[in-house]
Amino acid sequence: MQRTILIAEDDPDIVNLLCLYLKNSGYQVLTAPDGLEAWRLFGREHVDLALLDVMMPRMDGWELARRIRGVSNIPIIFLSARDQDYDRILGLQLGADDYLTKPFNPMEAVARIQSNLRRFYELGAADSRKEKGLLHLGELCLDTEGMLLTKNGQAVSLTPTEYRILHKLMRTPGRVYTKAQLYEGSGGEYLESDEKTMMVHISKLREKIEDDPKNPRYIKTIRGIGYKIEDRKA
Repeated sequence: MQRTILIAEDDPDIVNLLCLYLKNSGYQVLTAPDGLEAWRLFGREHVDLALLDVMMPRMDGWELARRIRGVSNIPIIFLSARDQDYDRILGLQLGADDYLTKPFNPMEAVARIQSNLRRFYELGAADSRKEKGLLHLGELCLDTEGMLLTKNGQAVSLTPTEYRILHKLMRTPGRVYTKAQLYEGSGGEYLESDEKTMMVHISKLREKIEDDPKNPRYIKTIRGIGYKIEDRKA
């Protein structure tokens, strides 16, 4: 199936370069010179992944990402000359899956796009509806209708907060979430003082689902950013 990439970028040279490489890789490409036109395109066309410049006329990439995230969980990659940690973290907090800084190698851009599409459409992130609300990852099975976690068929008791955190992680394996995203997804408004609280929740989850919590197979710490879940031994 041919995937469609939406590029929102006001630099025609970058757009032309990306179009060349993406089309040669078999993708269909939609382009918009500003955020507002990109949002209109998104509403009219089927889009599998959005590649968004941060600084654009009429609507910047931050606002465009917020709008897309309000209606869709497709992969979003930010493309920006802003390479400070703050900008990367903000992008992740807005729901981006990846962040590519300018200048960039177009082959790397294509590789990142391929990786995010594969994770989303082939590794289960796109369809949390399959098997009537069951999310599988390794030995874990999360019943999203019965709100029940099992490991190797054995029930694992979770608090409501632990369930919401694990549900968010297991919906999109491989995606990195900041502590703020996980905390807000668990029903609260994140404050800096809540960082240690989230660390405690993650620690408790590891005690319940990991064979060796100090050498986790599932929940991985991404230093300086947050956490992700995957089925891989450290």
